[in-house]
Amino acid sequence: MKLRILGNAIRLRLKRTEVEAIASGRPVFEQTQFAGSTFVYCLQVEDGENYSADFSGAKMSIGLPARRAKEWATGSEVSLRAEYDTGVDRPLTLLIEKDFECLSPGDNRNQSDDEDTFAHPDAESGVSC
Repeated sequence: MKLRILGNAIRLRLKRTEVEAIASGRPVFEQTQFAGSTFVYCLQVEDGENYSADFSGAKMSIGLPARRAKEWATGSEVSLRAEYDTGVDRPLTLLIEKDFECLSPGDNRNQSDDEDTFAHPDAESGVSC
């Protein structure tokens, strides 16, 4: 699972096996180790109809409504987008996406970046990223 944060927006991109885990209701998480602490980020399926977001200690958790998670994970829909009310100035934008293979890997790209990704829908068109 890849994480991108920009301002009040969080974007997670999931590989095939991670999407399969979400489809079956299992959480997906990654961790980044720093000297003296570990940052953990987690995507999990939750009961109810609302998205959730929490940051406590060194852990960020994003919750997906079970019905929407299952529809997204088993269908052709590429992304889920939601606005989560933080109770302060502005909402937190959540974007959950299926991770596609890159169409034109550069010299600085690891081939492992494309392992377990979804086939790019434009792969046959000759378009590059």
